[in-house]
Amino acid sequence: MSTSAEGPTSDKFITPVRWGVLGASNFALTVSLPGMKRGPLTQLAALASRDIGKAREAARSLGIPKAYGSYDELLEDPEIDAVYNPLPNHLHVTWTARAARAGKHVLCEKPIALSARDAEALVDVQRETGKLIAEAFMIRNHPQWQQARDRVRDGQIGDLVSVQAAFSYFNRDATNIRNKKEVGGGALYDIGCYAVNTSRFLFGREPVRAIALVERDPEFGTDRVTSGLVDYGGAHLTFTCSTQAVAYQRVNALGTRGRLEIEIPFNAPADQPCKIFLDDGSTLNCSSARVTSFPAVDQYHLQSEAFSRAIRAGGPVENSIEVAVGNMRVIDALFRSVESGRWERV
Repeated sequence: MSTSAEGPTSDKFITPVRWGVLGASNFALTVSLPGMKRGPLTQLAALASRDIGKAREAARSLGIPKAYGSYDELLEDPEIDAVYNPLPNHLHVTWTARAARAGKHVLCEKPIALSARDAEALVDVQRETGKLIAEAFMIRNHPQWQQARDRVRDGQIGDLVSVQAAFSYFNRDATNIRNKKEVGGGALYDIGCYAVNTSRFLFGREPVRAIALVERDPEFGTDRVTSGLVDYGGAHLTFTCSTQAVAYQRVNALGTRGRLEIEIPFNAPADQPCKIFLDDGSTLNCSSARVTSFPAVDQYHLQSEAFSRAIRAGGPVENSIEVAVGNMRVIDALFRSVESGRWERV
């Protein structure tokens, strides 16, 4: 067992990080916070909502000792070391900056901003405050993605030439923030960002140009189907994401000598094993694929523990603010191409 600064043996010598949570969204209460709560380095210490009653009920449901009726009250608490920001997309930059300037490290949900320019402002905030700021792409902490990246780097599929991604679900609830254009709703911001992030993760470099095609909901104005082509210089990402299609997700990485498939790439279940497939292409019915199974893990737990460890012991942050800016540059280019009808430089 490892005894390094990032290993489980040394974690017992690390003081837990006291976290505050901004907001009481259903996603946070049912998905991310239960995972975060499991980590010995992650101590959920306070939760804030603009509705004190809602804050108290949410805090009580998760065993969080403090509840605040405003975000500012939480940021003023000197006992809070780090803030988790799962607020609606259009509030990410403002409250991440305020939290950092209040002396808190910040893990902010994706997308961290609605443009690269806004994300770049947080680079300046991190430099100004000395606090860590990262975007919460939990998938980068999952063992299936780390092994997938390592296999690509090791040349097990030859040269990576194409990443193909699909991610969709069906939601036409007009009250859902994912269907509200003014707060950063729509398919590309919500789920297409995963295709961009993971392709950059696998290629290990930045793309040069991008083009996209969008179908907008006539009532909401959001992009309900977005397909994109991203040029990595001799290699490509192709993807489709949709908020109004059958629930599905899959990633294929095609190389010159093999193929790597991730079965549940994004919403990896916390209570079930995950699988990736390595196929040399010798059969077309996939019977030649070798399966690797990963024991059930909670990727939100792994993410918050890694961020807490970085706060206390130093070391790299998996999806730093600089990495987040790179993702927004690609998303910006995709949206620009929708308007221009041509390739746009990243």
